[in-house]
Amino acid sequence: MSPALSFPAAYPPKQGLYDPANEHDSCGVSFVADLTAVPKHSTVELGLVALECLDHRGATNAEPNTGDGAGILTQIPDRFYREVIADLPPVGYYATGIGFLPPRDRSPDGVVKVKSAIEAIVEDEGLRVVAWREVPVDPSGLGHQALDVMPSFWQLVIASPVHDGTPLAGVDLDRQAYLVRKRIEHEVSATSGHQAYFPSLSARTIVYKGMLTTAQLSTFFPDLADERFESALALVHSRFSTNTFPAWPLAHPYRFIAHNGEINTVKGNRNWM
Repeated sequence: MSPALSFPAAYPPKQGLYDPANEHDSCGVSFVADLTAVPKHSTVELGLVALECLDHRGATNAEPNTGDGAGILTQIPDRFYREVIADLPPVGYYATGIGFLPPRDRSPDGVVKVKSAIEAIVEDEGLRVVAWREVPVDPSGLGHQALDVMPSFWQLVIASPVHDGTPLAGVDLDRQAYLVRKRIEHEVSATSGHQAYFPSLSARTIVYKGMLTTAQLSTFFPDLADERFESALALVHSRFSTNTFPAWPLAHPYRFIAHNGEINTVKGNRNWM
């Protein structure tokens, strides 16, 4: 048994898989996977439990219900989406992601303009918009700082045109969705006058994240509590930034990773050297 830790930390000696040299501050990351590769809601639940256990790794300020960021990456829960979105193509033949669009209460026409700009990009890249779905959220537990800058949340589903004899799927569709997402980031603000951000846009994975504490994620996005929301993996992250302000897009995970360090300081250190 490891000795009790005092403050300042008196770390246990190196033993088994534990090495005190790996002790670091800030952020928290966890990964859950089902070795049978069968999508289950219990895997998502375990990921959310692991996330809440990382609460001490996440930042808040004087307003304890405004967090620095928390999120989860899972496989696309096809069974769930198929029951809440009509006319979905077969699994793997559609890409989807949750867009952070302008808040409707402060910018009534912003969502319409941004959607129109996004749809033009999707069509220009040879794809089609299958559906838009407004993602249900419960912001009742959020602090004023998070609420003041909260976007609206819209799930976009895209796929190959229905007349395409060889529709894109899997990685091939992901490549095309990547082009769509990058163009959205760089072009939508210029054409619509409003910002749009997609944490992910993929045929394989989906990201739910925000300017939240670890405990707020599962209640803010009711999708995550639905029994039909299934995955064989869950990557979760609790953010503690030491040199940037919190923001909805800056929460982790990202599209493939959840890094656990201040990457932007690496560039600064190299420049100084």
